[in-house]
Amino acid sequence: MPRYPDHLLGDGPTNPFPGVRVLERRLGREIPHQLGSNEGLDMPHRALRAHFGDAMVEHVYSYGDAEALGIRRRLADQQGIPLETLLVDAGADSLIALTLRAVAEPGLTVVGTAGTYPTFGYFARGQGCRLVEVPYDEGPGRLAPDLEALARAAHAHDARLVYLANPDNPSGHLHDDDAVRGLRAELPDDCWLLLDEAYHDFRDDADTPFAREALPGVIRLRTLSKAHGLAGLRVGYAIAEPQTLAVMMKVRIHYAVSTLSQAAAEVVLDHPAESRAHVAAVLERRARLAAHFRALGADVLPSATNFIGLRLPDAELAGRVHGELLDAGRLIARPADPALGHVLRITAVEDALVPGRLAILEKALKTR
Repeated sequence: MPRYPDHLLGDGPTNPFPGVRVLERRLGREIPHQLGSNEGLDMPHRALRAHFGDAMVEHVYSYGDAEALGIRRRLADQQGIPLETLLVDAGADSLIALTLRAVAEPGLTVVGTAGTYPTFGYFARGQGCRLVEVPYDEGPGRLAPDLEALARAAHAHDARLVYLANPDNPSGHLHDDDAVRGLRAELPDDCWLLLDEAYHDFRDDADTPFAREALPGVIRLRTLSKAHGLAGLRVGYAIAEPQTLAVMMKVRIHYAVSTLSQAAAEVVLDHPAESRAHVAAVLERRARLAAHFRALGADVLPSATNFIGLRLPDAELAGRVHGELLDAGRLIARPADPALGHVLRITAVEDALVPGRLAILEKALKTR
């Protein structure tokens, strides 16, 4: 079984400010008179009301539900994930940092893929961890995190944690469920698998029994930023065994998700048909975008996300095209890691399909 840091074993630390919503649930009754929480409960908020309206302002007075029970209940009901295996935090990025705080002391080694979602490496270094990165598995039609190399590195460096984005960002590659199970089985017993599933909703097989499991030794991260369109409000969730979430709660910011963010997330989750329609539209645009660039002779990578990756002949061309597009006010993504300097990533939004919008890239592909 993977280990927790010694200082998080036992009873403490405990959250000193669980908040009124948690206290009401513990007592089994409402607390109508809040006289001791030192919030701006009597602030008239005339400016906010004039700008946003009364309904929005009602969510800004008090600290949010530290347990985000409303969001967790909706996720549990809609996805069949056990309520006790869900933890809500301020987006998948915050959950990456929270996971590292919960399981990896400074000085320990963590393993990832060179060029994958860079926020993991950013937080790992900030935690004082030693970061070991392995190259992508790259070949015709394939740019994928190398699961065998990740497992080997975990053993060779006595790693405490391995990070895998699945589907991957920026390649879009998807490892199937059996491959992920196989990776967990190949890791050292005391090594965690941090499974970043931020793009899970765009998988063709998003609703499977595996998708609902809290796996031993695995912390899964998902977000409402992509399929649910709430990136600016910062809402994400982790799926893990209850004892793992209990340790994560020991080092979590109490009110990481604001009252307004929770209320908005609950409204969106209460209208799942809208999110399903959005995902379907994204997949249709992704297919059109991929077909368009394939017709121009581009090397379009398979994607299970809301974007496509283009693999250009070399990093110099990719850098020039990226710079020219940016000068023209058109921002696409180019990974910062030199190992993926030849890759460009385009989000499957309607704006990307407007004729001439990416003419600079199209011209470069035709004339190379």
